[in-house]
Amino acid sequence: MKGNVDLSEASWRATGGPDGNGVEVALLADGYVGLRNGNDPDGGVLIFTPAEWTAFTAGVQDGEFDRPR
Repeated sequence: MKGNVDLSEASWRATGGPDGNGVEVALLADGYVGLRNGNDPDGGVLIFTPAEWTAFTAGVQDGEFDRPR
């Protein structure tokens, strides 16, 4: 279950651009992935199952989350 994912040993990697704004990602046990706001590392963390992460990254690559022009 997601509620039992241990974040104490998480190694967070920044994915932000040159302005320093962005998210941080951690690969967790059992294929889970953590995602948090890089500007607020003590804030909340989204936890994705492997299937959810695959769907999320596919949506990013397809432009699903792009801002309207």
